[in-house]
Amino acid sequence: MSSFGVVVFPGSNCDHDCYHMIRDHFSQPCRFVWHEETEIDDIDCIVLPGGFSYGDYLRTGCIASFSPVIESVRTHAEKGKPVIGICNGFQILVESKILPGAFIRNSTLTFVCKWTNVVVENNNTPFTRGLELGDVLRIPVANGEGSYYLDEEHLADMKERSGVVLYYSDTHGNKTPESNPNGSIENIAGICNDRGNVVGIMPHPERSYDTIQSSTDGERIFSSVISWMQQF
Repeated sequence: MSSFGVVVFPGSNCDHDCYHMIRDHFSQPCRFVWHEETEIDDIDCIVLPGGFSYGDYLRTGCIASFSPVIESVRTHAEKGKPVIGICNGFQILVESKILPGAFIRNSTLTFVCKWTNVVVENNNTPFTRGLELGDVLRIPVANGEGSYYLDEEHLADMKERSGVVLYYSDTHGNKTPESNPNGSIENIAGICNDRGNVVGIMPHPERSYDTIQSSTDGERIFSSVISWMQQF
């Protein structure tokens, strides 16, 4: 059975949500990884959870990107092992240059906490292999600096290599301005690296895996990676 590690930074607040989902809902081995740890070879899948690492001082995810664990996460990713960054975890992966781009303040200049719809653009990653292209998932977001940005040249390269995993959409999968909660460029809600094993998403699947949470669509993201790891 594959094991998960949930990285904990000072200010993380979705770490226990991820841990509970993985251990209790999916019955998978899981442990917390303190940000000062560097020995993570026992872990098959790394989860960087949401929250406000280091209070989002300087820039969201900036200080956390210098934590000792990050180099181990980078090595883990270079070996082709799965890594997912959720919300602040996504921001940390970007600040660490493990994923491309940058995050800026929401276009509304306010913190946004709401249900969103995202449409699957790439189902060739460990976290989306159980989904169909065009599937629409209902998953909530909660961010103040969730607007993803990438310059035009690198954005074209990303789209050419199928680096966009999820787009914000309406319930029919249409990418409309109204469905974009934070002003992310071209409605981007999730991306991956060239190999597809590192995925960053802004919506919170750990808040939408149980019927008491109004949606179970987030469950499909983690059931996908569990199924993927069971092949090895």
